Amino acid sequence: MSSIEWWAIITIAFAGSFGHCIGMCGGFIFAYSSTKIDASMSRTSQLIRHSAYNLGRVSSYTLLGIFFGTLGSLFLITPKFHGTLFLLAGALMIITALGMLGISSIIHSLEKSFSSMPLFKLLFSRLIRSKSIRSFFALGMMNGFFPCGFVFFFAAKAAASASPLTGGAIMAVFGLATVPALLALGQSINFMREIAFRSTMNRIAALAILVYGLYSVYYGLAYFFTLPM
Repeated sequence: MSSIEWWAIITIAFAGSFGHCIGMCGGFIFAYSSTKIDASMSRTSQLIRHSAYNLGRVSSYTLLGIFFGTLGSLFLITPKFHGTLFLLAGALMIITALGMLGISSIIHSLEKSFSSMPLFKLLFSRLIRSKSIRSFFALGMMNGFFPCGFVFFFAAKAAASASPLTGGAIMAVFGLATVPALLALGQSINFMREIAFRSTMNRIAALAILVYGLYSVYYGLAYFFTLPM
């Protein structure tokens, strides 16, 4: 991957974290902030707990990246398989972008169906009652595996890399780029919940993903047809 692609990943993740991630992960943060963090705690103690939660998220994303990178590598039998993988990744990116723009409800349906699963509710209720630092990390890991359009986009990119190492790095960079926004959310909830701010950042990220998805589809088609690159 080129340095431009890495910067694109960081930019999309950072911009999207102020829109989509706050909308998706905000519920987790509001829940544990109100039940697991006491107002009497020092800023340092609160920061440690918020950091443990985010470390859990990044760990899950990295594992997902390794998994999808490995999965992608299994399909590199012929160039056409590689092209098919890019086509699928691009299509998923486009669906994700349309969902973030409110045009498609496919991704949102998957997100809602997962949150209503009995196992998810059971794990969440147990973790939310504990105040140990390990429970913050575990809650972050669970949040990291939560179906999310933004995660789907980067998982597709990890699969297209066809490398466990690169796939893990892509998802790790994605997770790290979202940490500043979610740490800020834990410290200043009112500002970060501002609808206009979130909406603007969400649209910027969605448009970037849409362009990236169209590029991936075009790149995939180049394996089947003679196209200018």
